[in-house]
Amino acid sequence: MQEMHQHYNAVLVVLSYVVSVLGSFTALQFALGISQAQTPGQRWVAVLAAGTAMGGGAIWAMHFIAMIACNMGVQVTYDMVLTAISALLAIVACSIGLAVVSAGAFSWLNLVFAGVLMGLGVAGMHYLGMAAMLTSAQISYDGGLVVLSVLIAVVASMAALWLAFNLRGRLQMLGSALVMGVAVCGMHYTGMSAVEMGMGDTLPAGFAQGLSGDYLGMVVFGVVVVLLALALGLNIVRQQRRAALTI
Repeated sequence: MQEMHQHYNAVLVVLSYVVSVLGSFTALQFALGISQAQTPGQRWVAVLAAGTAMGGGAIWAMHFIAMIACNMGVQVTYDMVLTAISALLAIVACSIGLAVVSAGAFSWLNLVFAGVLMGLGVAGMHYLGMAAMLTSAQISYDGGLVVLSVLIAVVASMAALWLAFNLRGRLQMLGSALVMGVAVCGMHYTGMSAVEMGMGDTLPAGFAQGLSGDYLGMVVFGVVVVLLALALGLNIVRQQRRAALTI
């Protein structure tokens, strides 16, 4: 089996980091609403908003754009159902992590438990997203690097959850978002380095119906950034109105 090598589009790699930082910052902003919630309904809305920003923006969008940035030398499309499930898995995992940590008084036991759950969900999203690839290449994995990528996902999840409930200033949040972006990208590219590819000669079923396109990465980036920016803007306006009412 002939070994294949990965090459990356530098522009899309940078954009994957940018969207991860923006998603992280937005999630940290929404996390403020979890501790400020006055009713269970408000708390769950804040949890889902922060979980969606983190799982859908900071993690899944970063992952998908970075996947598209990878050129393996063969044609690739993406199974739409598995891709959608991988995005949902990231959102659910992050929402559960936030819900566990924010339940009652903060404790390190809750943080570790939530971080493991969230990290396993994030790693599951990554490898499910890899399984969504439709290509003639034969793909296998280096077990050691897979384990390392999962450990990075768990540690990064614990750090993200701790930051979500221990930061208040926007400059602090921006700095933390920059670091979280590095952590998310580190998990993804470690997982990608675990991939071992060989040349195949048969396209899988559903290849022609899969997601593809020369500008797919740019489109995903643009759509996610607009959605995150709108959500962030609306949240900031809501916080300002709430602050004005308390004066």
